[in-house]
Amino acid sequence: MSGERRPLADRPLTEPHPSRLPSAHPDRERILAAHAAALAAGEAGYLDPASGLFVLSAGFLARRGTCCGRGCRHCPYVDDPPSG
Repeated sequence: MSGERRPLADRPLTEPHPSRLPSAHPDRERILAAHAAALAAGEAGYLDPASGLFVLSAGFLARRGTCCGRGCRHCPYVDDPPSG
C-alpha cells in the first residue's frame, strides 16, 4: 500500500477509523480534542496525550496525497471494515 494513490475515506477528517482508534479507547476524548486542535491550526500533528509521541493529523496525511501503509492513527484513506 506504500505510496498508493487512492480516494479519501467517506468520513470526516475529524473521525479516525474505528480500527485505528476504537470508541472504547480510554484516552479517546483527549486524543480527539488534541487532533481537532491540530486540524484547526493547520498543524502537521499533535503530541499524544498519553504517550507524548508525535501523531500526524488527518489533514497532513490527506495533503500528502497517498497512504504510506504504516498504520497511522488518523489515516484518511482507511475505509475497510474493522477486523474482528
